[in-house]
Amino acid sequence: MSLARITLSRVGFCRGFAAISSSSPPRTGTVGPYQVFDRHVKRIQKDQAATRDGGERSRTVDYVREEVADRMMERFLDIKRKFNAVLDLGAGPGHFSKLLELDKTRKCIMVDASEKTLHRDPDSEFEVEIERIHAEEEDLLQVVEPNSQEAIVCCLSLHWVNDLPGVLIQIKEALKPDGLFLGAMFGGETLFELRTALQLAEVEREGGISPHVSPMTGELIDPMQL
Repeated sequence: MSLARITLSRVGFCRGFAAISSSSPPRTGTVGPYQVFDRHVKRIQKDQAATRDGGERSRTVDYVREEVADRMMERFLDIKRKFNAVLDLGAGPGHFSKLLELDKTRKCIMVDASEKTLHRDPDSEFEVEIERIHAEEEDLLQVVEPNSQEAIVCCLSLHWVNDLPGVLIQIKEALKPDGLFLGAMFGGETLFELRTALQLAEVEREGGISPHVSPMTGELIDPMQL
């Protein structure tokens, strides 16, 4: 698995496809013109996954985000500060938030586009106070004020946003001076072997190729250039 890491100190089940389609409701307040993913369909997919079998089906794949959350927490603990609150953007059911302890922060604000995923796990699984906000990751500044957050973290959700530079700019604007952003996302070489195998097979059988895996960020983005 290839992971791109960004650290900024401002200092009946049916499957839909998360590609933009004319049947989805129009997006308002989007951060830019890029519409790679259909966020409406993606939200439906996440809601369905979080409610199937009482959420047990979605927990079978939690290990990926839990592993990345553990690695992020190691870096978070290297920062010798105590935050009044931490905002977990694209929190899902709270893989990173569950690792927070009271000696690092009093409160965690979880933001996610999927309401079912956001409320999948009870507050009893968290050590710190939890506030849950059902909102699009792409519309961060519609739910938090500029210069209001001490720390923002994002564990494996940025690869689904349409305008990554635009979301990073919103994160920068939401942070207080000397605020912290810590994030992890899938890098450009993720699932390289699978993508190659699919392309070779499709060329052999169909005479051409079509995308079967979401596009990944190819280069590390320097947030200080935003």
